[in-house]
Amino acid sequence: MQSKIISRRDLEFVLYEWLNAEALTQRSRYSDHSRETFNAALDTCEQIATDLFEPHNKKNDQEEPHFDGETVHIIPEVKTALKAFCESGLMAAGQDYDMGGMQLPVLIEKAGLAYFKGANVGTSSYPFLTIGNANTLLKCGTPEQINTFVKPMLEGRFFGTMCLSEPQAGSSLSDITTRAEPQEDGTYRLKGNKMWISAGEHELSENIVHLVLAKVPGPDGKLIPGVKGISLFIVPKKLVNQDGSIGERNDVVLAGLNHKMGYRGTTNCLLNFGEGKFKPQGKPGAIGYLVGEVHKGLANMFHMMNEARIGVGLGAVMLGYTGYLHSLEYARERPQGRHPGAKDPAQPQIPIIQHTDVKRMLLAQKAYVEGGLALNLYCARLVDDERTLESPEERKHATLLLDILTPIAKSWPSQWCLEANSLAIQIHGGYGYTREYNVEQFYRDNRLNPIHEGTHGIQGLDLLGRKVSMQNGAAFEALVTEVRKTLSKASEVQELAGYAKSLGDAWQRIGAVTRTLYAAGDMNKTLANASVYLEAFGHAVVAWMWLQQAMLAVGKSGHDADFYQGKLQACAYFFKWELPKVQPQLDLLESIDTTTLDMRDAWF
Repeated sequence: MQSKIISRRDLEFVLYEWLNAEALTQRSRYSDHSRETFNAALDTCEQIATDLFEPHNKKNDQEEPHFDGETVHIIPEVKTALKAFCESGLMAAGQDYDMGGMQLPVLIEKAGLAYFKGANVGTSSYPFLTIGNANTLLKCGTPEQINTFVKPMLEGRFFGTMCLSEPQAGSSLSDITTRAEPQEDGTYRLKGNKMWISAGEHELSENIVHLVLAKVPGPDGKLIPGVKGISLFIVPKKLVNQDGSIGERNDVVLAGLNHKMGYRGTTNCLLNFGEGKFKPQGKPGAIGYLVGEVHKGLANMFHMMNEARIGVGLGAVMLGYTGYLHSLEYARERPQGRHPGAKDPAQPQIPIIQHTDVKRMLLAQKAYVEGGLALNLYCARLVDDERTLESPEERKHATLLLDILTPIAKSWPSQWCLEANSLAIQIHGGYGYTREYNVEQFYRDNRLNPIHEGTHGIQGLDLLGRKVSMQNGAAFEALVTEVRKTLSKASEVQELAGYAKSLGDAWQRIGAVTRTLYAAGDMNKTLANASVYLEAFGHAVVAWMWLQQAMLAVGKSGHDADFYQGKLQACAYFFKWELPKVQPQLDLLESIDTTTLDMRDAWF
């Protein structure tokens, strides 16, 4: 039976035919691996996701976690699934051997973990947040912190979170007020509130390791304004004794659960730090351990935030992807209506996949989700290049590409794979918005992703306000260099030469419009329509992804001819239906339109 989580054929096309995952085995870090070990890891992920994650996805949504004032209650299937995930070693799949890991390439690790995001995004949030937490501490933590907190996380005994936002601050982290008072023993006592903390409280693991942003007061006892005063702390739910055993409860308390429209299987929490309900070591205040240097917390937390942004993008892809496969199956099986030219009502109805408008909606979904998957796995391959290429120049090039693509990898799938979910509901007709079918849940789950880890607007400001201008435009130029390589090759392929010209024109125009925006002389005007810039830029990036895939599909025949023809048709759809949307957006941007900037509160 074909999986309705993701097409394995498509996944292997991206990994082996396009991104050449096997070539990674020539690098020393991955030299023990082969295509066989990669496929074995993917098989394990697919099996566990299919057998233990997917079956309780709907139950997890309908019987969401609840808090009785003392304990958070979660359906038992969640713990069973997570136990299998951890026992299989997947928590440490990409880690060094000496950390108990498999040393898989990030490309293969993310491809495998994609199965869990598509199967059950609520349950998969717990280990994925933990992996991001562990990766951050591996980069920024001390050997003692790694031994005390990271190793148990990679073993699956501890789970982790990231605690950034606060009720009064939202995304404006410069306005956080959680306070961290230094203690004589080198620890800190934290007091404050954190909001929207996914996986912030549960009984699924022995301990929960919170990574918390807080401010250390200055010499005058006041908190330092802005992001420069932010530091990063490890604040465990339970203290850990020197021998590694679990100690007393820390002063971290769940104030309540937030009830979201999606991701309902993931506890989402308001946490109080240092309110005094618990008194570790005899006094109130949550005990925290400084990560890195004082006042360098945001830079350290960005390790996790950037990983989480790409993770959000991959999660959005997978929710769109599974919705696409569900609607594809439904369209093939659901008889309804007849062709416009068939006038005889006595003739049998046809499957709705034969109706042109249904094919349009399915083709749009295919273009969105397969394009989004390509983008996110391309970013995963860049992480491998950043870590393992031999020359510093090549590694720097990979870093620049990853920097500029991160806001796209987060926001583009969150917008367009959500649209794929909307189309999946439409294909189901009236059944689509009933709870008896899965596609309405996929839409609700995915609707959170345009907000997760920085809203659409914040990613636009990041792209236009920072990434395209960083290092005098070095990241932008690195990306354009790679696009030009593709255009040069594609222009020599008769079937694709027209697409290459269209994409080349779009990128030339993006460069010109970027220069025009920065020449406005007023950053309020430059950034006023940054979201439109993000959307135009993102479509041009995904068109590039499709052109690269199409180059591999041209002229293919044999038993897989239909697969390759499907790639070419999706590429044609993207270039004829989607890429043309970019030019009117660039027209608007080039005009330095201030319609939204000039709007006033009283006029609404």
